[in-house]
Amino acid sequence: MNLPVSRILIVDDIEENLKVLTETLQESGYNPLQAKSGERALQIAAKAIPDLILLDVKMPGMDGYETIAALKANPVTADIPVIFISALGQIEDKVKGFQSGAVDYVSKPFQKEEVLARVGTHLKLRQTQRAVEAEREKSEKLLHNILPRAVAQSLKEHGCSDPQLFPEVTILFSDLVGFTELSAQLDPKTLIAELNALFTAFDAIMERHGCERIKTVGDAYFAACGIPEPRENHALRMASAALDMRDFVVQRKKTAALSWDMRIGLHSGPAVAGIVGTHKYIYDVFGDTVNTASRMESLSEPMKINLSDTTRSLIKDRMVTTAREPVPVKGKGEMRMWFLEGPSSGPS
Repeated sequence: MNLPVSRILIVDDIEENLKVLTETLQESGYNPLQAKSGERALQIAAKAIPDLILLDVKMPGMDGYETIAALKANPVTADIPVIFISALGQIEDKVKGFQSGAVDYVSKPFQKEEVLARVGTHLKLRQTQRAVEAEREKSEKLLHNILPRAVAQSLKEHGCSDPQLFPEVTILFSDLVGFTELSAQLDPKTLIAELNALFTAFDAIMERHGCERIKTVGDAYFAACGIPEPRENHALRMASAALDMRDFVVQRKKTAALSWDMRIGLHSGPAVAGIVGTHKYIYDVFGDTVNTASRMESLSEPMKINLSDTTRSLIKDRMVTTAREPVPVKGKGEMRMWFLEGPSSGPS
């Protein structure tokens, strides 16, 4: 099976060899390029990125072995398969050729049919390799989309990612006010489009502040700072992200067809994080800090950011906060809480 779009670089210092190989490849639907020296071959290969290189061994100046070494040393051309075509036909010559990185070796004088057969075989292998690489890239991209980058890298390199205890993190929860009632009135396409618009913006905000979205459940958005990479200023980063989330929703309400209000809650403390599942991976965060952050959100008010006293103590010199009356919290008793107003110009 010929591949008409395949570009093949022929490297030979003898004009007759170039002519015969070029005509042979053209007749079979390939697109041949020519170079009469190893130096010129390196220039063409780096620019044109051929699918295959037919390389002579004995050439003045840079010979075939030096040429293939330079090709393999350059990341741009390192993966291009090379077939040696040479009058050096001894077994030691062929072994040296394979050891230098060639995928095949054809002895001169060559038969056109043999050259075409070997070219076709290696182009098919090249096409298969590229398809595999493309699928691997897609898989890695998908993995990075569902897992934090550091966790995905560990999973890719080691096949596992051990759960970790993070002593100091800040957790954020948000949800949309009246979502259940309003969603019942919307068609599924509109509803998903709304959530996608909001969560895409929130994801960008989290990334900008060095925080990590953990997951979404319906209209609930769950994020963390200090996981999976510890950050000394985790509370300040997440507070800043929360303010940006609120500001985005405020601005969006001015032009969007649908108007949403949201509640946000933050709490800081230790948490455990790790991968759940073996076939469908979910990176999740557990612990009392997570539960308390969820309580902070449910006890917030529309378009307000509710902070636990713990989180407020970590950012009080950098943010303006308003004290609330202590509020009973399930399993905690009364807790002191604060509304986050905005950045501070000085100690608060």
